[in-house]
Amino acid sequence: MSLSQLYSLFGVHGYRVDKSEVDDGVFYLHIQPQTHRVCCPSCKSKNVIRRGSTLRRFRSLPIGTKPSYVFATLPRVECKDCLTVRQIRIGFADERKSYTHSFETYVLQLCRMMTIKDVARTLGMTWDTVKEIEKKYLKRHFSKPPLASLTNISIDEICIGHPRRFITLVIDLETGAIVFSADGKKGSVLQPFWRRLRASGAKIKAVAIDLGAAYRKAVEDNLPKAIIIWDHFHIVKLMNEKLTQLRRELFRQATDDLKKKVLKGTRWLLLKSPENLDKTKGEPGRLQEALRLNDSLSAAYYLKESLRELWKQTGKISASIALFDWYHQAMNSGVRVLQEFSRMLLANQNKILAWYDHPISSGKMEGTNNKIKTMQRMHYGLRDKEFFNLKLFQLHKTKYALVG
Repeated sequence: MSLSQLYSLFGVHGYRVDKSEVDDGVFYLHIQPQTHRVCCPSCKSKNVIRRGSTLRRFRSLPIGTKPSYVFATLPRVECKDCLTVRQIRIGFADERKSYTHSFETYVLQLCRMMTIKDVARTLGMTWDTVKEIEKKYLKRHFSKPPLASLTNISIDEICIGHPRRFITLVIDLETGAIVFSADGKKGSVLQPFWRRLRASGAKIKAVAIDLGAAYRKAVEDNLPKAIIIWDHFHIVKLMNEKLTQLRRELFRQATDDLKKKVLKGTRWLLLKSPENLDKTKGEPGRLQEALRLNDSLSAAYYLKESLRELWKQTGKISASIALFDWYHQAMNSGVRVLQEFSRMLLANQNKILAWYDHPISSGKMEGTNNKIKTMQRMHYGLRDKEFFNLKLFQLHKTKYALVG
């Protein structure tokens, strides 16, 4: 291997090679700085006097399956211009690290395809050292997500870990990037985000949130000009919960063994879309039998299906008519849980119909939630909270795939 190839491989430009050797398959490169490049690390002056030297070892790129190391003799110099006495700048590695920049880049490339544990095992390093390299990269690129370009955002909480621990996330709906994360699910945890948002000068047009009051009040207090949109995913989800509640009540009230037998195990059949029912398992027939024996359950089921049509109208006016029609059907059904739900929807129709002005939803938030769970499984839990938040901010650039 020529000297130029060694310089390119190890990135030790400005140094001269004293010798290279191989011991049990491990490659060692001994170098020291070229004389004309020795200068003061503070003022760059070459008017210096050598005051001893230090021999340091750095982990470098592996050659095949074997590690390689760089031994550098680094002089300590006294500068006659600025009167400082310091070790010269290394150039190919950070002063306080025991690995080269090229090795650091190599580790980061592996981290994009492997878990930290796998990278550490492959390279013969500790888990913490690999995490330190990745964390340094994440802090440099993702510690402060930019907010100035935000226009449409989604705010939601997700549950992570056990026991149940909630974190509040804010997502940029244009890019899918998480721009804020905080422990808890109260509106007060968003205060640091509002301060950064005001400082950035961002103009938020619309915010997609769930049906809870905490985030709604926080948005109204801090973004009075923004349009609040109730996310249709959460509306349908709440309707499914009402349907489940009704089925449970009917099962408890049933005195006929036949009705109980028919209702038992129909929860997921009621929540499925009709096109997703498995005909080979007889699911459509079981569902129709349950609906035939329970008029109130039948009314709730078909109202659940027609509610989805609210977001498929040609415009806001037709959607408003469809909502009023749905409201009257629910009220005429005589089912208490449906009547309460329909009143709540009608009272907040502006937040529902605003979707036709700004067609956004927290769908990206749900996809991000799945990525977070995958990330947690890959890392077997992240003990470092700062590192966890940095991983969240990088998540929109991450792709997970089956390997092996």
